[in-house]
Amino acid sequence: MELSQYLSMFIDESKEHLQSLNENLLNLESNPKDISIVHNIFRSAHTLKGMSATMGFEDIAALTHDMENVLDLVRNSKIDMDSYIFDCIFKSLDSLESMVEDIIQGGTGKADVSPIVTSLRSIVTGDYKKGPAVTTTVAVKEPAKGIEVDEFQYSILQQSIDSGFLVFYIEVSVNENCVLKAARAYMVFDAMERMGEIIKSTPSVQEIEQEKFDRSFSLYFISKVDQATLEKEILNVSEIASAVIITVDTESLAELSRPMAEIETARQEIASAVATSVPSTEGAASRASEPATNVGAAKPAAGGAPVASRTIRVDIERLDTLMNLFSELLIDRVRLEQLASEVKRNDLTETVEHMSRVSSDLQNIVLKLRMVSVDSVFNRFPRMIRDLAKSLDKKVELVITGAETELDRTVIDEIGDPLVHLLRNAVDHGIESISERVAVGKPEQGTIQLRAFHSGNHVFIEIEEDGKGIYRDKVLKTALKNGLVTAEQAAKLTDHEVYNLLFASGFSTAEKISDISGRGVGLDVVKTKIQMLGGHVQVDSKPGFGSKFSVQLPLTLSIISAMLVRLGSEKYAIPLSSIVETSAIQKSQIRNIQGTKMIDYRKTVIPLLSLSTLFQVPDFNEDLEEETEIVVVRKGDKQVALMVDEFIGQQEIVLKTLGKYLTGIFAISGATILGDGQVALIIDPNALIK
Repeated sequence: MELSQYLSMFIDESKEHLQSLNENLLNLESNPKDISIVHNIFRSAHTLKGMSATMGFEDIAALTHDMENVLDLVRNSKIDMDSYIFDCIFKSLDSLESMVEDIIQGGTGKADVSPIVTSLRSIVTGDYKKGPAVTTTVAVKEPAKGIEVDEFQYSILQQSIDSGFLVFYIEVSVNENCVLKAARAYMVFDAMERMGEIIKSTPSVQEIEQEKFDRSFSLYFISKVDQATLEKEILNVSEIASAVIITVDTESLAELSRPMAEIETARQEIASAVATSVPSTEGAASRASEPATNVGAAKPAAGGAPVASRTIRVDIERLDTLMNLFSELLIDRVRLEQLASEVKRNDLTETVEHMSRVSSDLQNIVLKLRMVSVDSVFNRFPRMIRDLAKSLDKKVELVITGAETELDRTVIDEIGDPLVHLLRNAVDHGIESISERVAVGKPEQGTIQLRAFHSGNHVFIEIEEDGKGIYRDKVLKTALKNGLVTAEQAAKLTDHEVYNLLFASGFSTAEKISDISGRGVGLDVVKTKIQMLGGHVQVDSKPGFGSKFSVQLPLTLSIISAMLVRLGSEKYAIPLSSIVETSAIQKSQIRNIQGTKMIDYRKTVIPLLSLSTLFQVPDFNEDLEEETEIVVVRKGDKQVALMVDEFIGQQEIVLKTLGKYLTGIFAISGATILGDGQVALIIDPNALIK
C-alpha cells in the first residue's frame, strides 16, 4: 500500500488528537476523579496508536501503547492519578509532538524515549512509589506447555534453543465482538511468519481458517526477535485483545510430554501469574475493544440516523490561489463599473450590476473560506501556562474568552509567537510569587485573561493579568541606563509613553537572566511581528493591580472596504472601518491652539490634520480653500479629522504590499490598483492618532 498519499491526513489528524490529549489531560488535572475524561484520553491515544502503526511509525505506536497501559489501569480504578503520573503523561505528549513535528519536517519520527517508557512501565508495576523507576521482568516458574508436540517438533524446538534461537509459547485472544476471527488470526500468522517460524498451533491452521475456535489460539514460535518486539507486532493487529508470550528454555521443554490434564493446569497457573504480575494484560481485552474515534467524524442525528460528513480538507495554497484570482477579478469589476457609467447603455449597466452582486457574494464566501477561529492558536496556551507556572512555583489560572473569534488564516499563522511572548511575560514578570501575593492580600492563584473580540474590520486580542503591574520609575531607570531617553525627555513622558519603552529593542527589566526572560528579546519582537501584520500593540497598567496588553489586528489582509479621496492629482484610500463620518467645514471654524489646528466636533474638540502637508502633495493646499472636506477617523476613544480635497466614493479594494523596498513608510499600510489602472496608497489612520 502506498502510504505517502495519506501522510498529510495522518499529520493533520495526529495534531488534532495530540491537542485533544493535552486539553483533556489539563481537565483531568483539575478533576482527577472524573473517569469519563480518562476514557476520552484513552480513545485519543488508542486512535493515534492505530494510525501510527498503519503508517509504519513504530516509535509513536510503541509510546502510545505504554501510555495506554497506564490509562487502562486508571480507567479501571486500579490506580489513582497523582502528580508523578500527570508529569509522565505530559512528557509523553511532548515526545509525541516532537516525533510528529519530525515527520512534518521530512524525518522518520524516531526518537529515544526509553526514559519515558521506563517511567510509564514503573507506574504499571507500582515501582515508581518505591523510588527511581526500574525495568522489571516477570518470572514465571512453570514453562509453557499448552500444546502437545510430536518427537519431530520436539527435536526442532530443542535444536533451535541449542542454536541460539528464541522459542516462545504464545496465546493470542481476539475481541469478544470480533466478526472476522479467522481474518484476524491470519493477520497475526502473517506478521509472525515475517519474523520467524511457527512450529505448531492449537487449533490447527486449517481449523483456524474455518473459524473452528472460540476466542483464542496457541502456538510455538521460533525467532531471533525479542519478546517485546513480538508482542508489539501481534497487538498492532486490529481486534486482538491480548497476547501472552513466554520464553521456553531447555528445562521447560523437557516437560512437554506430560498428560494434557497437567498441561491445562500449567496453562491456568501461567495465565494467573502473568495477570497478577502485569496488570496491563488484564485490561487488554477491554482496551482493544474500545472503538477508535476520530475528530470530525459524523455524529448520529437526533433521530438516530447517521449524518454524512459535511467538511473537507483543502490545502491552504489552493485558497491563496483562489484569493489572488478573485483579487484580479475585483480589479476588473471596478473597471467595468467605471466603463459602464461612461458608456451609459442600459443593458450593459444591468449586466455589470448583476455581476457586481454575484461577485460580492463570491467575495464573502472566499473571505469566509480563509477565516479560522483563534481557538486553533489559543488551545495550546493552557498547557504552556501550566508548565511555566509549575517551573516558577506560581499558581496561575488562564481564562480564555472569545476563542470562536475568526481571523484570516495568514494572520492566524503568524500571531502565535507574539502571543507566546506576551503570555510568558505575564507569568514571569506580571504574576507575583505565592508569598508576595499573600503578603499584599491577594489570592494565591493569579489570573490571566486572554480575550479575543471583533471591532469593525479589526480583531482585538487582550492579555490582562492581576499581577504587580508596571512601575514607571523602574522602567525609566532601565531606559536611562540603556540610553533610550535622556533625563529631560524622561521627565516629560506620559505613563503611556513610558510603557511603550518596553517595546524597545534590548529592553528588559528582569533582574537575572533565565531560560524564560532577561535577555532583552521578546516585546520588541512582538511589536515588529504585529506591525508586519498591519496591527498595533499597546499596554496599560496600574501598579500593584496588573497590566493589560492589547493587540489590534486586521480582520483580513486581502480585501477591505475603503473611502477613496483625492488630494490634488493623487488618490488615497481610507479604510471604512476607521471612519466615523465625513463632512465639510468652513475655514473660519478652524482654531489654532498652541500651534495645533483643532475643530469643534460634537461637543468636544479634536485635532485637524492636513494630509496634503503630511504627504507633501505638490498641487493642493488647504490654506487656499474657503471650505474643506474632512474625514473623521477614530482609534479606540480618540478621534482626528483629516482634511482632503474631494471625496471619490466608497469601494472594495484589494490590499497590495509596497514590496520590500518601500517598508516603514509613515501612515501608509499598502496600496491598491484602481479600475482605471492608477495606484492609490492606503492610509493607516491608527498611525495618525496618538
